[in-house]
Amino acid sequence: MEVIDGKNVNTEVAGRDFKYYIFDWDDNILHMPTRIYLEKRGEDGVWRPTSVSTGTYALVRTDEQHYRLPQEGGREAAFRDFQDPPGSDAAQDAGDLSFIRDTRAALARIKAGEPPGPSFETLRKTLREGRIFAIVTARGHAADTIRRAVRIFIDEALSPEERDEMLTNLRGYRYCFDKVQAFGTDEEEIDYFLSMCRYHAVTSPDFKEKMAGDADFGARLVDAPPHQKPELAKEFAIRDFVEHLFRTMQRTGGIGERQVAVGFSDDDPGNVAAVTNYIRSELARRFGSFKFVVYDTSDPSLTNGRKLTVVGQLELNLGV
Repeated sequence: MEVIDGKNVNTEVAGRDFKYYIFDWDDNILHMPTRIYLEKRGEDGVWRPTSVSTGTYALVRTDEQHYRLPQEGGREAAFRDFQDPPGSDAAQDAGDLSFIRDTRAALARIKAGEPPGPSFETLRKTLREGRIFAIVTARGHAADTIRRAVRIFIDEALSPEERDEMLTNLRGYRYCFDKVQAFGTDEEEIDYFLSMCRYHAVTSPDFKEKMAGDADFGARLVDAPPHQKPELAKEFAIRDFVEHLFRTMQRTGGIGERQVAVGFSDDDPGNVAAVTNYIRSELARRFGSFKFVVYDTSDPSLTNGRKLTVVGQLELNLGV
């Protein structure tokens, strides 16, 4: 620990391992109260309106015999609470955004004693250590909305001492890798850190446009059946984050003899299987020096999920 520019700076981060994380949000970090509006066929064969949690939807989304999207409004009606209102702004309209309200509600329930998602503590540890991360969710909110929710998470899920630890580490990374000698305010340093992370809501208009314009994924997206599109989108989001990491480490001189490890956690077995296959077939080939570990957090009886080392044997140790 050193004092530089009148601030506590952890210069020892220069010798740390390079571990980075990709998190699904719903039922992985937080159990959000947001509902999905579907139609369910009863024993009499009649389809009736129903709503399900995100956890239930992960189980029934391919059960086309018993569940379907609303006949009026389709997917947009089913996921109307999973996107921002048209023309909304995350900074100005936070009180009107369902994702912000539901994030606050989920954090309040944890404070009241309800258990968090299986990767809740891992995200807290990631923030305390100042490690770059990505949020990849099947929601349709703007990236700024997801980022604002992470900022609320920092304010409400970290103690003042943990927030100070995070800032000390963030300054350390800035000093050692960005060669910064003078630091901004605490808020400015946190904002810079969050700008280095990625927030992909894969059903948002901006993300869809970006994915459709990709030479590889755009073509695959056209041919994919509806139930596979979210999995394909998560693959694209993960590739984007890994490429971002690679470019960042090239810029700061991080690419060297030390290995880079990337951990991905998701509570949807379908997403886990698709991402695992994609890492093996594509990312492991392109980024041979990286290690990839996938955590299946669909089983609530497993505290930190089921670990799948996709490439290499490096221990990510996502638990605390």
